Amino acid sequence: MIEINIDLFTTLYRYYPKGSGSLKVEKGTTAGGLIRKLGIPDGAVSLIFINGKRVMPDQELEESDQVGLFPLVAGG
Repeated sequence: MIEINIDLFTTLYRYYPKGSGSLKVEKGTTAGGLIRKLGIPDGAVSLIFINGKRVMPDQELEESDQVGLFPLVAGG
């Protein structure tokens, strides 16, 4: 198991785990796997950042990573 920190923005906040922003996940978990683990619907996340860098869903998470998930946004 590894421990990561999560920031969920705007409408994704409701999927935040109870307690602090840290979460333990299996070693080898990807960003996409984390999204599924949190119960966030497919297509709801438009941007994934790990340690301040934009990544793809297949990026593997590492101990102490800071993960930021951003939803789709619309405006006009």
